[in-house]
Amino acid sequence: MYRTACILFAWGLGIGSASAKDLPLNMPRGVTDISEQVYDLHMTIFYICCIIGALVFGAMFAAMILHRKSRGHKPAQFHESTKVEIIWTTIPFLILIGMAIPATKTLIAMEDTTEADLTVQITGSQWKWHYKYFDYNLEYFSLLATPMSQINNRFKKEENYLLEVDRPLVIPTGKKVRFLITSDDVIHSWWVPEFAVKKDANPGFINEAWTKVNEPGIYRGQCAELCGKDHGFMPVVVIAKAPDEFDTWMAEQEAEQRQAKEKEKELLGMNMEMDELMTLGEKVYLARCAACHQPNGQGIPGVFPGLQGNHMVTQDQEAHIDVVINGVNGTAMQAFGKQIGLKEMAAVITYERNAWGNNTGDIVQPKEVYEVMQK
Repeated sequence: MYRTACILFAWGLGIGSASAKDLPLNMPRGVTDISEQVYDLHMTIFYICCIIGALVFGAMFAAMILHRKSRGHKPAQFHESTKVEIIWTTIPFLILIGMAIPATKTLIAMEDTTEADLTVQITGSQWKWHYKYFDYNLEYFSLLATPMSQINNRFKKEENYLLEVDRPLVIPTGKKVRFLITSDDVIHSWWVPEFAVKKDANPGFINEAWTKVNEPGIYRGQCAELCGKDHGFMPVVVIAKAPDEFDTWMAEQEAEQRQAKEKEKELLGMNMEMDELMTLGEKVYLARCAACHQPNGQGIPGVFPGLQGNHMVTQDQEAHIDVVINGVNGTAMQAFGKQIGLKEMAAVITYERNAWGNNTGDIVQPKEVYEVMQK
């Protein structure tokens, strides 16, 4: 019935049969026990509503057709009946109670985050996600990976357009994973339909959710809260791996993170040339900073400050480094200290101090960035 109604609605809008078949005609069943419960609850309530609708509209149309004036019927004259009042109050009450019982059971199960096997903190930022595994020494940012050439319509859009990230969240199958969800700036919402998980990420608060994925695979979602101009560029990708594969992946990630930290220590004794810093700095700036401060460094007046001729950028080097590392509280300026490495931070700061006519001649080395980080 539901499918038929949607197809008829599609035809009413003038949509052809081929495209009507491709419409998502119902919510997904999902890949977790909770998503199955949510789906079953949804269908149960839907069928109850269909039955009620059929009875009410059936009685209404029967009354209009069988008791119309042209057949000689005259309108009845009657006053309120206490018995009828009780009946039509009691029946809906019982129906609501019958619907509330399975709904309450499902909601209680959805909120039960106890006895988790793994805990992951999810932090929303404009416009990316930060994942931190509490039971392991691993945390990283997950950013949109769709090429700008597709976004700007220079190349054909791929199947998962705007739903690809550079580093997905990886979790084990068959394990209860608890999510602690918060935000660095504005309200976001972490949503994966096939998990039946959708929780707001509120700054200053921590919301809890959980999942237990039954099948290995790649599952996609999005930020479901209008969080700013790049809201549509904040996808969620989760990869569920078998427990042994997850353990192998985690060991590799922890080893890579240790190696990255050791390499950063080597940078402290390095002196990079201006040309190398400017080339890398431009690349980092266009990827991380240009969305707000604009590629020409002029910013957006009244919204994002310009860097061209900015006093801090052209004169106060330590303050410039500190802002890039720690961000600015109460503004959209994020802290990049955990997002990019020492080399990239030194490069982008050098670039900003010498691009667009700033021409300070300052060369910022990784060691100088590290020293500010330690203060």
